[in-house]
Amino acid sequence: MKKYLVTIAALLFVLGSLTAVYATNGDNNGKAKGKDKKFELGVDVLLDEQKDLIEGKRVGLITNPTGVDKDLNSVVDVLHNDPDVNLTKLYGPEHGVRGSAQAGEYVDYYIDETTGLPVYSLYGETRKPTPEMLENIDVLVFDIQDVGTRFYTYIYTMAYAMEAAQENDIPFVVLDRPNPQGGTKVQGPVLDPAYSSFVGKYPIPLRHGMTVGELAKLFNNEYDIGADLTVVGMNGWKRNMNYDETPLEFVMPSPNMPTTDTATVYPGAALIEGTNASEGRGTTKPFELLGAPYVNSTEFAAALNELHLPGVDFRAASFTPAFSKHRGTLSHGVQIHVTHKQSFHPVKTGLHIVKTLHDMYPEDFAFRAENSAGVSFFDYLVGNGWIREAIEEGKSVEYMQEQWKDELNEFKNIREGYLLY
Repeated sequence: MKKYLVTIAALLFVLGSLTAVYATNGDNNGKAKGKDKKFELGVDVLLDEQKDLIEGKRVGLITNPTGVDKDLNSVVDVLHNDPDVNLTKLYGPEHGVRGSAQAGEYVDYYIDETTGLPVYSLYGETRKPTPEMLENIDVLVFDIQDVGTRFYTYIYTMAYAMEAAQENDIPFVVLDRPNPQGGTKVQGPVLDPAYSSFVGKYPIPLRHGMTVGELAKLFNNEYDIGADLTVVGMNGWKRNMNYDETPLEFVMPSPNMPTTDTATVYPGAALIEGTNASEGRGTTKPFELLGAPYVNSTEFAAALNELHLPGVDFRAASFTPAFSKHRGTLSHGVQIHVTHKQSFHPVKTGLHIVKTLHDMYPEDFAFRAENSAGVSFFDYLVGNGWIREAIEEGKSVEYMQEQWKDELNEFKNIREGYLLY
């Protein structure tokens, strides 16, 4: 009898140990995401360790729905309800503080229904806060999730706000967040300053491999903003982490950036925006579904798969966008399936997609029209004028990569001085 009792006790011990291991180290259903005390976002570190930066001060906050702590509480509500903080004004980038506006839609001044605070738009007519907008502000705080791509506009909202803060002698605080693409891959052409715009203000590559805090330091020092800048860093984030390797939930930064899969393909797939093909806006898979009414999906998918690009497969697909390009019209093309994130090269892949569309459908494919200065929107996205010319002249993507290699290496050297992790 004693022998059986010992055996039963041993089994119960093993089962208890397995349950504990599962609860702490199992899949995401076995742990509370966001509860990892070893992992903290900039906003968490601010409130836990560096609250003196905002305590007792009149705070202006630049944010959107991604401005949440690791438990998904809105930074707007957290600061508004904190008796030690006087949150006085909100500022919204493209898509607004609550994320209700579509791409390119102008959001005017309004009163936030939840807090009663005034909200000023930093997208549209006023991209840089005016002195009037900054009245009664002691410190300006930026907390927005970036996606790691040069032409995502939030980082330039940050840069313009830093300029305004410097001009009005207001300290500027950036609350850091992970780069959803990780922080090790630096790829694509560096922006030619002659093609500077709100989708590319500074000479950085398409895939920069930096966090918003690191970019803020680089912008501030390399491009002579000179703001009184403080970056509140994260605890526990490592450069080689994909977003799904953190304990965080992904809050979509904009209506057409619903998942981390979208962010992964975005640096290359979004180049389609500079053409007459659909980048998948108006579908449930923006930037993963690409095509146009004039495309033969089977032939197009086969041509792309024959390139044997690393870490990606292309599936023939048809779709009807609910809005944006080819709205209500059946379009044919591909869905991008990333099979291996580490080897996937989104910029190279995106250029191959554009070049293949151009070569297969020369009578139908077109880059978006040039403006009065002879610049196409594609040029602003890619950051120069020569890549469009190279595609039209039949040059290979490998040729293009060779042309931008030296400037990319120069940027990588500069970048090293601003890495925080």
